[in-house]
Amino acid sequence: MALAQAETEVPPDFVAIRDVNPTILQEIRYAGFHNFVGRPVHGYREPECLLTRQAASALHAAQQKLLRQGYSLKVYDCYRPQRAVDDFVRWALRLHDQRMKAEFYPRVDKSRLFEDGYIAEKSGHSRGSTFDVTLVRLPVWPQRPYIPGEPLKPCYAPVGERFPDNSVDTGTGFDCFDTLAHTEDPRIRGEVRENRLRLKHALEEAGFVNYPLEWWHFTLRDEPYPDTYFDFPVSRRSLG
Repeated sequence: MALAQAETEVPPDFVAIRDVNPTILQEIRYAGFHNFVGRPVHGYREPECLLTRQAASALHAAQQKLLRQGYSLKVYDCYRPQRAVDDFVRWALRLHDQRMKAEFYPRVDKSRLFEDGYIAEKSGHSRGSTFDVTLVRLPVWPQRPYIPGEPLKPCYAPVGERFPDNSVDTGTGFDCFDTLAHTEDPRIRGEVRENRLRLKHALEEAGFVNYPLEWWHFTLRDEPYPDTYFDFPVSRRSLG
């Protein structure tokens, strides 16, 4: 097995998803304040979705099919530099910093984030062919902005009680550190289950594999850099 590497050079086959398919919605959470650390994450210089060209092309194909069904994809995160993963690790070790616990990990003790698999020293996102995504029903309704410091609601609360994302109801918010976020958790039923499976099946048909503990997380099955972890910043300037 090849050893993982951290590369700061940008391969020529990385692209911005908006240049491949501008209809794919973007809400890059780690470039702002509405995420589990409560601030912009190191390495996110712009709210852009960067992916390998292979992953972007497959995502484009999935989007075209979903548009015909009355839905659009919305990405929350795409390529994630190693420096951002390192930032997550440092945050997880600061047990006193729990400003976003009430929304993102209300039922998990922060001291268990490594043990329970929510935080790790490496992420598939750093390989450039993994992204976090949801579905939005067409026509797209506006979504109010998150206001730093506003009262937080549990990510597993009913859709009318948690933060008002403009996506379909998938049973939890994005980045919910909870077993209810497992893609096929048996407590997820009816229309909510159908929404998760519609997303999963559309992306599987396009060549992606879902991470079963997170309904939003997908990786290109034949990713071009399976053993390389990149560390250039998230910015259109990184692409040259």
